[in-house]
Amino acid sequence: MRYVFAMFKFAHISDIHLGPLPRLTMRELLSKRITGFVNWHRTRRKHLLVNTLDLLLSDMKDREPDQLLITGDLVNLATKIETRLAREWLDTIGEPADTTVVPGNHDAYVPGAHDKSVAAWYPFVKSDDDPGEWPKDDHIFPTYRERGPIAIIGCSTSNATPPFSASGYFSPRQARETVNLLKKAGERGLFRVVMIHHPPIHGAASSHKRMIGIRRFAAAISTGGAELVLHGHTHLNTVYELKTHNRPVPVVGIASASQGPGGHKPPASYNLFSLSGEPGNWNLVCERYGLTQAGDGIALDSSHVFYGDQPLPMPAIQPETVEIL
Repeated sequence: MRYVFAMFKFAHISDIHLGPLPRLTMRELLSKRITGFVNWHRTRRKHLLVNTLDLLLSDMKDREPDQLLITGDLVNLATKIETRLAREWLDTIGEPADTTVVPGNHDAYVPGAHDKSVAAWYPFVKSDDDPGEWPKDDHIFPTYRERGPIAIIGCSTSNATPPFSASGYFSPRQARETVNLLKKAGERGLFRVVMIHHPPIHGAASSHKRMIGIRRFAAAISTGGAELVLHGHTHLNTVYELKTHNRPVPVVGIASASQGPGGHKPPASYNLFSLSGEPGNWNLVCERYGLTQAGDGIALDSSHVFYGDQPLPMPAIQPETVEIL
């Protein structure tokens, strides 16, 4: 099967970190959440702003993407109230069929939180052929959705970690199933977009925030084939590449969608991808829109051509600044 589309647009945001923090009980604080609670009040609450997120989403909606992809960290400490409010926020964005979510490390902040987050957000997470309710299955990832000319493969690196750690894990089982889904999508002539929270690149995150299973993920992409990988986690606007048996695969990160001006991380941004063409002759342009220096609007920040007449070279990796999580 071959697809030829005039244009299909999809947007990418990440690391929403919806605030403010709710009131926490003493029981909730007697866990890793105490470190996140302190970090929120010392740092994050000053720069992660709801009005910034609203500005970003309003500008993005005006550009009418066909699909929105969110690569994790919708919440901060994965409390019950945060998880419920994140679902309510997702419902305000649009229909679950038009938004695809994978979880991040903050969505699995303590043991048991990952499953509760996935259950609450399941309509926005699930594969096209999965049941309407969460089947209480830890193995729902990778997920698979087809939208127009693209196949969306959602991977999860989300797992609970000890205090002062924010690493992710990509398992052998998930790698095998990702290969199968990538091959399936390739046979259907679809443009394959892989979503994952942690950057699958050595050196892209500091050691306590790295993804465990990077080589396994790279092997899955090389074996199964893919056209684009999207991630979050670092709160940075980055473009890397993964070497494969064919051409390099772009790996694109994005700043936190709630990051206000004046912080040590780039202000809030989103990626808008415009895809046209057909298998073997894709044209993909990525425009990044970000918060202005004054913090009162959104403007075009940069433009990349990944597939087309003049694809841009991938820049070198820049290590991330370490911060307490």
